[in-house]
Amino acid sequence: MASPESTAPMKLVPLPPFKPDLYERAWQSIPHPTLPLLATAHQKTVTVFSLSTLSAHSTLANGHERSIRSATWKPNLPPHKLCLVTGSFDSTAGLWRWEDEGQGGGGSSSSLEVEITSGNKDDVEEKDWELIVVLDGHDSEIKSVAFSPSGQFLATCSRDKSVWVWEDVGASEADDEWETVAVLNEHEGDVKAVAWCPDTNRSGRGRYSSDVLASASYDDTVRVWREDGEGEWVCVAVLEGHKGTVWGVQWEPNPKTERFPRLLTWSADRTIRVWTLREEDDDAEEAPRHAWGRLGGIPNTMRRSLKEDWECTATLPTAHTRDIYSATWSADTGLVASVGSDGIIAIYKEETAGIRETTGAATEDEAAAELDGDVPISNGHPKQSPPEPLKKEWKLVSTTPNAHGPYEINHVTWCKRYDTGCPPEKKGVEEMLVTTGDDGLVRPWQIA
Repeated sequence: MASPESTAPMKLVPLPPFKPDLYERAWQSIPHPTLPLLATAHQKTVTVFSLSTLSAHSTLANGHERSIRSATWKPNLPPHKLCLVTGSFDSTAGLWRWEDEGQGGGGSSSSLEVEITSGNKDDVEEKDWELIVVLDGHDSEIKSVAFSPSGQFLATCSRDKSVWVWEDVGASEADDEWETVAVLNEHEGDVKAVAWCPDTNRSGRGRYSSDVLASASYDDTVRVWREDGEGEWVCVAVLEGHKGTVWGVQWEPNPKTERFPRLLTWSADRTIRVWTLREEDDDAEEAPRHAWGRLGGIPNTMRRSLKEDWECTATLPTAHTRDIYSATWSADTGLVASVGSDGIIAIYKEETAGIRETTGAATEDEAAAELDGDVPISNGHPKQSPPEPLKKEWKLVSTTPNAHGPYEINHVTWCKRYDTGCPPEKKGVEEMLVTTGDDGLVRPWQIA
């Protein structure tokens, strides 16, 4: 039996807060996928901060009539061409663009970092974000927006219990033509969050459609959606087990095995759960599991032939006393951090618990089966079956109470460090946590 790993204690060290203070409730802070930028949603505004200077880079304003609840960066754009979608309580989503044509087409992440670090505020203010498209259709507040990994699809979800999928149908990036390709109405309560599965471990698998979406709801469930062979989005799984509103969902960003990415969910029931897809062996099927066939006439409900089997394979140790509003799974370290109504930041680590030993000599029942010819005869010798995979378990490695004083913490995310306090060789490599709270502060934290 392998000995368990020792759990090393961790400590969060506060770094200087982003400036300026927002002085009003802030909902969410989203790091750019490749550039040293962080977008924070608060009231009817998004403030984009520089991760180099920990100060404001630019502001999106005057596009929504009510608070902006969420934001998402469009991926795969060249540096100096930024695109952000905002989701608002006014029931619309806005697509914004910011461009710096003076930098030309040869810019890079490092050159943008130099520009941001220069801190010439007058120049920044001359480069305004422009609201290009307003996407409307929801009947109530939009709670979450998310781009697919390619940027082809945008998902929005709302208090109206629906998830909408929008597709970029423009001939070029500058066209900004978006079309509604699905309205998914199967949740029985507010839909709080949507998340797209990353590219990792899902491309090239014939049994799966190319894009996978998960949604979390006030109805205590998470649903998994896929696009079938005729372009229709269908629910392939309902994840049940939480005993309260599921506030959010995230896919495993960087699986350590070849298995399909797991799902992380968090809830008002004060638990964080990990869900794993039960996959069938490729050689056990003559055709791909999702050989969609002629399904066009079947209503948009969970189709038996498309159903997937997801199971809750872990519940993380209890760390919170009230609702968990946000959690984040690191692609680099695999650490999970969570925050919520109680003002606590908790960090969890998945560790190896040991290895299950192979079975010894055959049992009496197994020996009888051998005599009956049901299984090959082993002559009572130990079976040479392969060992089970290493068993994993989650451990709580850090808790930081009152991280925003008496205020609730609405969001937490991992992001790269580019600030002056980070050693040059670790810039863009070392991770920090960023929390966003009701006090209007956006706080970075170093892991020590």
